[in-house]
Amino acid sequence: MNSFYSHVKIAENVYRERNGVDFEDLEPGMIFQHRPGRTVYQSENALHSLSTLNQAAIHIDAEYAARTEFKKPLIVTTLSLGIIMAMTTKTFGKVCANLGMTDVNMLAPVFDGDTLYSESEVLSKRLSKSRPDNGVLSIKTVGRNQNGIAVCEYKRTLLLYLRGHGPYEAANY
Repeated sequence: MNSFYSHVKIAENVYRERNGVDFEDLEPGMIFQHRPGRTVYQSENALHSLSTLNQAAIHIDAEYAARTEFKKPLIVTTLSLGIIMAMTTKTFGKVCANLGMTDVNMLAPVFDGDTLYSESEVLSKRLSKSRPDNGVLSIKTVGRNQNGIAVCEYKRTLLLYLRGHGPYEAANY
C-alpha cells in the first residue's frame, strides 16, 4: 500500500500525517465520532476557574458544592465545551477560521473524573462566496460522558481550506 487516508506519501517510504478531512470529501449527513476521549480532573477545573476569574463556589469549593443538589463540584461549562470542541480538530483540522457558534446547550453536569467524547454531524457545506480557496461547513456537535449521556450540544460554522490550499499543503510542512 502506497498511501493511507491518514497519511500522505511525500517520498519513497516517507509518509506525513494528514490533519483533517478534505472539504471536498465532506457531505451533509456524515457523522464523525471523535477519539480519543478526554478525562477531566478537578485540578484542571480549579486552574481553569481561577485563571478565567470564574469564582463561582460550585466549581472550586467542595464544602459549598456538597450542600448543592450535585453534592460535588461541577466542571466549568467553558472547560467542558472547550474540551469537546477541541476533540473535533483532528477531523476538521483544515480550519481557516471559526465563523460562529449557535444553539449552545449544556444538557447535563460534568464532574471530576468524567470522560468526555464528542460526535459531529455535517449539516451543510458550500463554497465560500468571498474566498475562492475556502469552503463553509456547518456542523452539529454533541458531547457525551462515559455513560453515553449528552452533556452539551452546539452548532458551529467553519471556514475550511479547499484541497490543495492552506498551510498544510506547503511542500516542507
